[in-house]
Amino acid sequence: MLAGVEQIAIGGERLARGVQQAPCIDLPLAQDARAYIRLGRADRLAQHARDLFVGQAVRGFDRDRGLDSILRPIRELAHERLDIGDEFLEPYGRFKAKVALRYIAQLNGRTDGKLVLVTAISPTPAGEGKTTTTVGLGDALNRLGHNALICLREPSLGPVFGMKGGAAGSGYAQVVPMEDINLHFTDDFGAIAIAHNLLAALIDNYIHHSNALGFDLRRVTWKRVVDVNDRALREITVGLGGPANGYPREDGFDIVASPEIMAILCLATDLENLRERLANIEVGFTVDHRPIRVRDLRTQVALTALLRDALAPNLVQTLENNPAFIHGGPFANIAHGCNSVLATRTALKLADYVVTEAGFGADLGAEKFIDIKCRKSGLRPAAAVIVATLRALKYHGGVELDAVDAPNMGAVDKGFVNLERHLHNVREHYGLPCVVALNHRGGDSDDEIRYLADRVAAHGVRSIVARHWAAGGAGAEELAAEVVRLCDQAAAGAAQRFVHDDALPLWDKMKAIATQIYGATEITADTKVRAQIRRLQADGYGRYPVCVAKTQYSFSTDPKLRGAPTHHVVNIREARLAAGAEFVVMICSDIMTMPGLPKDPSAHEIDVGPDGKVVGLF
Repeated sequence: MLAGVEQIAIGGERLARGVQQAPCIDLPLAQDARAYIRLGRADRLAQHARDLFVGQAVRGFDRDRGLDSILRPIRELAHERLDIGDEFLEPYGRFKAKVALRYIAQLNGRTDGKLVLVTAISPTPAGEGKTTTTVGLGDALNRLGHNALICLREPSLGPVFGMKGGAAGSGYAQVVPMEDINLHFTDDFGAIAIAHNLLAALIDNYIHHSNALGFDLRRVTWKRVVDVNDRALREITVGLGGPANGYPREDGFDIVASPEIMAILCLATDLENLRERLANIEVGFTVDHRPIRVRDLRTQVALTALLRDALAPNLVQTLENNPAFIHGGPFANIAHGCNSVLATRTALKLADYVVTEAGFGADLGAEKFIDIKCRKSGLRPAAAVIVATLRALKYHGGVELDAVDAPNMGAVDKGFVNLERHLHNVREHYGLPCVVALNHRGGDSDDEIRYLADRVAAHGVRSIVARHWAAGGAGAEELAAEVVRLCDQAAAGAAQRFVHDDALPLWDKMKAIATQIYGATEITADTKVRAQIRRLQADGYGRYPVCVAKTQYSFSTDPKLRGAPTHHVVNIREARLAAGAEFVVMICSDIMTMPGLPKDPSAHEIDVGPDGKVVGLF
C-alpha cells in the first residue's frame, strides 16, 4: 500500500482513478477526493489522497473518530516519554500543552543531548520537504531505539492562507493535530501581535497627551503587525479625523512573523531576560536624533505580562506518537528563521538527539541559526542534514515546473550547483558534518538517484534516499543511522564556525555573508543607507550580528536567478536595528516585510465540512 501512496501522488486524473479504486478507501472518503476534482483542483488531490492513506494505514485508526483514535493524550505522553508531571503542563485541549517555565528551570543541571540541524537547498515551487524530513528523521531515530525530540517553528497564518500553505509536515511524517497547529494553535502569535500593537498604541498615546520625550513624528520607527499577507497595509497614514484621533503620521504594517518581538520571544532565556530585551527595543527618535526606547516609555512590564504564557514552549506529537516541541515562528527570509532557544534547550535536556530546522535554504535559515541563534545562546549543532529533491534540482537546472517530473539527467547535473554550494557552505563556512537527504517521490528515476549519490560522494558526503513521506520513520532509518554516525564523529573533534567575527564592522559582516555564502562579488547601498549603518556602528551596535532579509529563491537578490549565480551584487535597501533581539537587519533589494497574497491564494482551497473538520490546510 505504501507504493500506492506514492503512485497516487503523481497527480491529475490518474490520481483520481487511484483514489476511487483504492480498496482501503471507503465511499465517503472517495467522495471527498472527488470534490476536489469538481473544483478543478487536481493539483491538490495528491495531498488529500495522501492524508486519507495516512489515516487508513496507521494501526488503530477509526474513521468515525479520525485522528483522535491514534493520538495519545498529551498529559499521558509527556509523563511516559519525558517524565513531565501534570503540575508542569498547561493543556490546550487533549493533544497540545505548554510546558511550564518553572519546570524548565529545574533542568539546568542535566547533560545536553546532540543537536541536529535540518536545512535545504534553495526553495523552489517544486518543493523540498524540509519540515517533513525533520519529522521523519525524528521518528526514525526513535525507531532505532534513540531518545529523540524534534523542534519546529509555529506556522504563520500568512503563508497558510497565502502561497505556501500549512507547515506541519506531510504524508506519514506530520506533527499533529495539524489543523490546530496550522491555525491558532496556542495563540502565541496572537500574544505577540497584541504586545506589538499595544506598544504602537502606547507610542501614539504618549505623543497625543504630552510627548515629553520629544518624539519626532517623522522618525517613529515602530510599525504595527497582523498575521496575514496584506500588501495594502505596507504604507498607511494614522491619526486622521481631527485632533481627538492624535497626530497624523506615516505608519505601516509588517507580518507578525517578521518583527522584533517575535525574535525576542525566540531568543529570550527566561522571563527576566524577556523583560530586559523588551526594554531595549528602540522605537523612534527625537528631533535631535536621540533614540527613544521602550524603557523610556516604561512599558516593558506590560509587554512582558502579555507574553508571559507565550514564552512557554508548546508540546505536541508526531503521527508515530513521538513528542515534539513547536514554538516561535520567525520567517527566515525577513527574520532569523529559527524556533525558540527555550524549546531547543529544553529538548536537549530531555533527549539524546534533538532534530530542529531552520527556514528556507542553508544560505538563509542555517546561516542565521549559526550566526545569530547559536552565537547568542551557546547552542552547537553536531551535524546537519541538507534536504533536496530531484524535482527541485531540475528546476534549478532550468526546467520549468510543469516538466520537473520527467527524467532529465542534464537538468539534474546543471541544477546540482545549487546543492553543491550549500554543501560547501555547511561544511566549510559553518563547520558542520552533513548528509544529503533525498526526499523521495514515486516518479524518481533510479539512474538520477545514483547519479546524484555519485556527485555528492565526490564531496565526501553521502546522499541517502529518504522515504519518510510514504513510510514514516521506517522510511528514514538509513538517514537516521548516518546522522548518528556524524554526531559521533562530531564528538571526536568537529567544530562549528561562524561566518563572521563579532569584532568586524557591520558593513564587513554583511560583505562576508554576501561574498562567502551567496557568491556575490560586492555589496552596495545608497548614501542614506550607508549613513544608517555608520550611525549604528558609532552608537555601539557594531558588535551585533547581521540578519539579512532577502529573497529565499536564489543565492542572489533576484528570485529568478536559479542554480548558484556568481558575480552578482547585493544591494542593501535599508538597515534596521533590533536592539532587543541584538542584531541588525539588512533589508536587500525588493524583499517586503509585509508579503502580499498570490493570485490564487491557499485560502481558496480551505473548507470546513459538516462535521467541523477543516480540509485544505496543506
